[in-house]
Amino acid sequence: MRSRRTASVLATLTAASLVLTACGRDDAGAGSEAQSEEIGSGAAEGTIEVWAMGTEGEALQDFSAAFEEANPDATVEVTAVPWESAHDKISGAIASGETPDVSLIGTTWMGEFAEAGGLMPTPENLVDEADFYPGPWASTEVGGTSYGVPWYVETRVLYYRKDLAEKVGWDQAPQTWDELKTFAQDLEDKAGVEYGINLPPGQTGSWQTMMPFAWSNGASLTNEDGTEYTIDSPEMAEALEFYKTFFDEGLSPTRLLDAGELESGFAKDTFGSFISGPWHIGLIEEQGLTEEQFAVAPLPGPDGAPGNSFVGGGDLAVFQDAENPEAAWKYVKWLTEAETQQAWYEEVNGLPAVPAAWQSGDLAEDEQLQVFGQQLESASAPPAVPTWEQVAASIDGLVEQVTKGDLAPEEAVTQMQSEASSIGTGL
Repeated sequence: MRSRRTASVLATLTAASLVLTACGRDDAGAGSEAQSEEIGSGAAEGTIEVWAMGTEGEALQDFSAAFEEANPDATVEVTAVPWESAHDKISGAIASGETPDVSLIGTTWMGEFAEAGGLMPTPENLVDEADFYPGPWASTEVGGTSYGVPWYVETRVLYYRKDLAEKVGWDQAPQTWDELKTFAQDLEDKAGVEYGINLPPGQTGSWQTMMPFAWSNGASLTNEDGTEYTIDSPEMAEALEFYKTFFDEGLSPTRLLDAGELESGFAKDTFGSFISGPWHIGLIEEQGLTEEQFAVAPLPGPDGAPGNSFVGGGDLAVFQDAENPEAAWKYVKWLTEAETQQAWYEEVNGLPAVPAAWQSGDLAEDEQLQVFGQQLESASAPPAVPTWEQVAASIDGLVEQVTKGDLAPEEAVTQMQSEASSIGTGL
């Protein structure tokens, strides 16, 4: 997931939405639309303009040669867009009606752009929802209507020092919340690490680590149709209380770490475990640790593993103002086929959103990455509603107050609900 929006960006989108209304765009509203009509079965034709960010934007042009070979009357033109400016660029394009045909969309942006009227509902029968992990697919649905197709995914698992854990009697990762607490205590008291686990104590993005505890405990962020926030629940308060205990008991630091401090501290026995995504495998190996020294495992749930985790990544969407929507959707379909997803992983290490792509090749042979595939079966996306990142920022701030001991978990959850209800979901 790419959570890079700021308050100024939110203001920009709000302004863009007003412009859309003023220009008379059909304001059906996300979720009140039917899926688009089924596309034809022939080869794609014409030029397909694509925006993609980050590594994907740099590699996609050459990768698309295989699509052009299979569709000789189609040409793919990829524009690489920096993630830092992507949100403003897309919202401006929607407002002006000058969009490309297809773009990579951060999963937390789907609700905003769909509600703004910028995205086409996914055509009927373009792909089979059952072919995708459920969490990533949910990120495409706004008010019950799908506005894209999951492209690549990431989720969070437990990293731990396998060598230190084995020395103090742990021959497998913790399976329950109680075991996770004992595990962190043992790493600290018996194995000699400074902190048994590192958890974010608040600030931007901390909800991505805290919410898996809440989801695992049965909490939800919105009702089923996304029209109301449902944060205030005993399950949410209980999860936040459990999260707080790691800071109260000195098992996790109460300050935000500097860049690189986690990886080096993990290698130097400062931190015994932490929760993060697949990119940390390479970062840890750069610190000199081997697979004999560290391992990854699904997150523990209250009563057993796997618990729920956060899922992010990127979706592919076609714009309402696309000049070549039929060819664009055929391109999206090709990019999300299992064979293409496997080839894309080999190109840029983007984890497939399609489980079938994990069944052979490099992914099937990598035991550590297979843990991420296992976790994806139990992973949730944040609600695809226009206001989610405003609410997420509120949650981040209140989590920080809790971990510092300035606010009781139950009071924090009540305040989360109050602020979220005041903001509304936007649907």
